[in-house]
Amino acid sequence: MGTHNPASRWPLVARDAELAAFGEQWATGRFRGCVLWGPAGVGKTRLAEECLARAARDGYRTARARATAGAGTVPLGAIAHLIPATVDLSDPAAGFPRVAAALAGPHGDRRWAFLIDDLHLLDATSAVLLRQLSQTRAVRLIATVRAGEPVSEAVLALCAAEGVSRTELAELDREQVAEVLEAALGGRVGRRAVRDLHTASGGNVLYLRELVTGALAAGTLYGDGQIWELNRSRSRGTPKLAELMAARLSAADRVGRPVLELLALCGTLSLADARAVVSRDVLAGLEDSGLIEVTTDRRRATVQFLHPLYGEAVRAELPTLRRRTLLLGQIERVEAYGARRREDVLNLATWRLAAHGTADPALLLRAATLARHVRDYRQVVFLLRSLSARDHTARSQLLLGEALFELGDATRAEETLVGAAGLAATDAERLDVAFARTLNLFWAANDVAATLAVNTAARESLSGADEQRMLRVNEGALRAASGGPARSLELLDELDPDPRLSPNSSVWLMAAMMKPVALAVTGRAEEAVAFAGRAYDLHRRLDEQSLLFAPIGHLISQTLALAEAGRLAEARTVGHGAWETHGHEQNPVTWIWLAFHQARTEWLAGHVEPAHRWFAETVATCRTFRIHRGMRLGLAGLAACAALTGDIAAAESIEREAAEHPPSDFRAGEDRLGEAWLYAARGQLAEARRTLTEAAASARVGGDLASEGLLLTDLARLGGPEPAADRLASIAQRCDGVLAAARAALAAALAAGDPEALADVSGELEAIGADLLAAEAASATSAAWTRAGHTHRAAAAARRSAACAARCGAVRTPLLAPAPTAAALTAREREIALLAAGGSTSKDIAASLRLSVRTVDNHLQSVYRRLGVSGRRELAWALGGAGRS
Repeated sequence: MGTHNPASRWPLVARDAELAAFGEQWATGRFRGCVLWGPAGVGKTRLAEECLARAARDGYRTARARATAGAGTVPLGAIAHLIPATVDLSDPAAGFPRVAAALAGPHGDRRWAFLIDDLHLLDATSAVLLRQLSQTRAVRLIATVRAGEPVSEAVLALCAAEGVSRTELAELDREQVAEVLEAALGGRVGRRAVRDLHTASGGNVLYLRELVTGALAAGTLYGDGQIWELNRSRSRGTPKLAELMAARLSAADRVGRPVLELLALCGTLSLADARAVVSRDVLAGLEDSGLIEVTTDRRRATVQFLHPLYGEAVRAELPTLRRRTLLLGQIERVEAYGARRREDVLNLATWRLAAHGTADPALLLRAATLARHVRDYRQVVFLLRSLSARDHTARSQLLLGEALFELGDATRAEETLVGAAGLAATDAERLDVAFARTLNLFWAANDVAATLAVNTAARESLSGADEQRMLRVNEGALRAASGGPARSLELLDELDPDPRLSPNSSVWLMAAMMKPVALAVTGRAEEAVAFAGRAYDLHRRLDEQSLLFAPIGHLISQTLALAEAGRLAEARTVGHGAWETHGHEQNPVTWIWLAFHQARTEWLAGHVEPAHRWFAETVATCRTFRIHRGMRLGLAGLAACAALTGDIAAAESIEREAAEHPPSDFRAGEDRLGEAWLYAARGQLAEARRTLTEAAASARVGGDLASEGLLLTDLARLGGPEPAADRLASIAQRCDGVLAAARAALAAALAAGDPEALADVSGELEAIGADLLAAEAASATSAAWTRAGHTHRAAAAARRSAACAARCGAVRTPLLAPAPTAAALTAREREIALLAAGGSTSKDIAASLRLSVRTVDNHLQSVYRRLGVSGRRELAWALGGAGRS
């Protein structure tokens, strides 16, 4: 994936609706032409070319022309090459009909489709001729017009003629940009990359392409074999993009240039500040040209660039002294009216730094606090790194350390926060610093021992009872995500019922985010769902100016809890809503865990492709920001998804990388899912079951009933229902929600081979949304009915299995084998057949299963006879694809 070059022609995607509409119009006898209107760069020409290709497929002769400003001064200048050379046009009244006749040919059976690009630049004579040709059905017209450009009366008459339709093309929305990027790059593209590229390009396809090309050349857009991501450096695009921006900005004359330059430096201006630089008429002209927009929020009108790239282009051309002059003038204006707005403090500090290279330390600290409030952590770092060492305080170092953590720079964050600890003079300051250090060490550096040591040392050094209690609560939050949920809940009993009653609201919010996790994994999922919802509501009522966290963390916890309760559709909805509502507030750690829990929800549903995508996002974000916590779990999920789709080579590669990371203390045991399903994909079911048994034991030691239940369910699915059933029944008795009970019922039904019970649990699992488990239960039902000789019931169960499996994609598991195959083989025969289908020799199988080679060969001969195949090559097909790489 990393070597893919999209410099060739991009495929046309995200315009299905427009193509479908064109197809419907083209098929009618009334069609005379179609005109595509839209701004420059939205893909008008590319869509027109696809429409022309449709005409060619229908047997039409095709030709094309591009109108230009130069050719527009010459009658028929742009389309002269489309007119048959034998036609005399000295008398247009007589010549125009002869053009139609010549195009039709001697037998009158030639059909033509013309594509005219930039129709708005066409001369009047050409427009009149094309109108006559379309109305006499000699030609079907496909044309493009750039929105916002002057259009002659003749061209307007052509566009409004009978049978000529008009289609408006707008910039692409974010989903369409994702579709275009994945088609161009040939693989999945991360949501953060899509968001950033959509924002930077404004949905303009031409700008998007140049941004992608520039990012690939700079190495800021890269693929890891699973997904494409952008790193933290912003792409500057390409020289062509710079030329496009320069051409677009040339619409502004010299009089309008000062306000464009000031906007490039300030981002947004009040309408009053803009009018202090240029007149109202000049602003109106810039707005009409599509360079700026004026918006009103309540009673305040502001001016900004219509497209973010315009500001970058203008800024790149500004000399240093010109920048300083403009900024000093803006500083003077803002100070003259008293810097009344809250953002004025942040702006003044930023502008003074840019103009002078320094600013008042108190102003910088106030500005950094405001920047943190709007979660502009890069600006926090920019402002506070301008302070000299002697001007730093515990507060400024704390703000800087927190910002570095939010940006994923764990090493510098710890160095800065250690400095803050040395400057802290009160218990409140020491608590704030210790809490920030534990966040960074735990979530970014993944050093649990160091985290707990810092927390303990700080607690022992504090004299205040409230501060000591807060650090006990903080320890409870940490243990919820590090394999100690029971101890976590004991410590979190000290959590105040409301953050407004807590001595430290940030500690309260983190604890409130983690308590639902501890509740859910210990079987109290419904309670966890309710707690997370209340905490989210309380969080949103707070004045967020002093808060480190965004409310999205509660939604991540609620997603986890809903999934463990078996409310998978709701979990999916809450997770997607968290991204859509709070995506701009996410730091790398937040994004990692939102992606992971979305992936896990899809894994529980058996929807492997979306699970694969979310696991890939988890891993890519860990890599981009060098965050280790979550990496092992993300890789395990990726490997498991690859194994379930039969991509053994990819699963093996991912598992090798996973082995380089330490085991996960959170969701202990689930970090071996990839290993287990890789064994299963190879047909080594005994090894898969051994792995799952060990993994489930790890989860049990950590007190994670939910992870233990997942792993034991997989053990049952891979041929071990008997050892799993009793423990799953015990877990179900301790867990609320429907998922644990359905898992226990599945294992019991598989162990008993009871078709009635299997059919019932298949229905329960389908109602939960666990489609893959439902498909497997229905497949097992079909096999059981087949063994009992009830062919009609077996067929009905097989249809149900197929319907559920269709929602899961191209998934391969042992239980999904065709019913006749599953019914025909014993468990030992099936295990040997799967190994043989995966390429293992009889000697390898014998060693793996501790049998003699002769016994293995005898079993294989029995398998061949029962399945009606002649040898190993046909086994994979007979087993429904299992074992193939």
